[in-house]
Amino acid sequence: MTKPKLIVPQHIWDGKAVEKQKKEMEKVPNPTGYRITLFPLKLDSKTKSGIHLTDETVQESQLTTNICKVLKVGPDAYKDKEKFPTGPWCKEDDWVLITRYAGSRIRIDGGELRIINDDEILAVIDDPRDILPANIL
Repeated sequence: MTKPKLIVPQHIWDGKAVEKQKKEMEKVPNPTGYRITLFPLKLDSKTKSGIHLTDETVQESQLTTNICKVLKVGPDAYKDKEKFPTGPWCKEDDWVLITRYAGSRIRIDGGELRIINDDEILAVIDDPRDILPANIL
């Protein structure tokens, strides 16, 4: 019996997707000091029940969401042993919960980024799909 072949798009197996992701990450500002760069959760343009959301609704949800992915951590983040005796609260690639309007907003191609202080993380989330954004309740 022969093994079934896995069909993978060429842009995946030839490394183009990885290269594109690296180039996109180069555009993300490196946070200075004790700051963290986050990417707010972006809603799909279609809900589970099949309702199509307008671009304006998707953009507004990204502005008001409090669920973000950690993209980059500044060199001094979580270095204060008195303030963070148990170590860092989060790391790159974690999904985190922050206050709704925390941080400075930066618009980039494809959405918005936020830069916050290291002590503004409220919680680390295993899967962002487990939490409904507050603006949708």
